[in-house]
Amino acid sequence: MRARLITVGLFGLIGAAILVSLGVWQLQRLAWKEGVLAEIDARISAAPVAVPATPDPVADRYLPVTAEGVFAGDPLRVLVSVQGSGPGYRLISPFEADGRRVLLDRGFLAEGVALPEPHEGPITVTGNLHWPDEVDGFTPEPDIARNQWFARNVDAMAAHLGTEPVFIVLREMSVSDAPVTPLPVTSEGIPNNHLGYAVQWFGLALVWLGMTAFLAWRITRRTA
Repeated sequence: MRARLITVGLFGLIGAAILVSLGVWQLQRLAWKEGVLAEIDARISAAPVAVPATPDPVADRYLPVTAEGVFAGDPLRVLVSVQGSGPGYRLISPFEADGRRVLLDRGFLAEGVALPEPHEGPITVTGNLHWPDEVDGFTPEPDIARNQWFARNVDAMAAHLGTEPVFIVLREMSVSDAPVTPLPVTSEGIPNNHLGYAVQWFGLALVWLGMTAFLAWRITRRTA
């Protein structure tokens, strides 16, 4: 009996140690991820600069920029649902500034609401460069006839609207764009599930120890 109890005890302690180490590792990942998110938040809210001549999708992601120009064509619509506002569309307009045509994500327009009248004259916009990763194998192709897209695909939208693959997500505009509501870039959508994973590993370690104690109790009962 003693040998069996020792084997069960060692098995239980080693298994629990592995599970606890995985939980600790997730806590370390949590601290790392919180640091990354803090850096992203600081970058998003930094002072805006002019749009780089050749922005890099990695190095310049979230870069705050400002530009003065005009809307240069009808917007395309990306289907989206906003909590508290229901279904609607993101309006993506071509924007001409300093001799360049870029993409401008103006924000949310509720379903059934008419587009605002085009603005005349120059407009100053402030926002953040972004390259959203929203397309996967389940994303439908855009319905060009109905002007309805199902994800923000920078390259495809740029080709359709005849712009550079440079995408500005609006934060502020020098004139009112109502009823369009800006949906600025934030870090809220970036996953950070490490705390939940850590709790799961620690919980499994407790279950493992409980099962080990129960098995040891069963052994002692059988030999009593």
